[in-house]
Amino acid sequence: MATGETGFDDVTYDLISVQYHALKGGHDYGQYVRDARNAGEEEIAAFFEQVMAEDSARAHKCHEFLRRLGGTDNTTPPPGV
Repeated sequence: MATGETGFDDVTYDLISVQYHALKGGHDYGQYVRDARNAGEEEIAAFFEQVMAEDSARAHKCHEFLRRLGGTDNTTPPPGV
């Protein structure tokens, strides 16, 4: 497995990145839902809820993969340690 500059293998880093962005998006979309509802736009609010649910499912899938990969140490000590 290739190890990037972070010390984590590429697949682990990629999964963490996708999970982070999905969770961050889900947090932001909650505000978008409120904004749409405050504007009386239920169809748009429902769209944002759908997007939020998709990101939640994406984050959960990443978590499952990360748990599966967690059985091995995918880190390397920094040089000179």
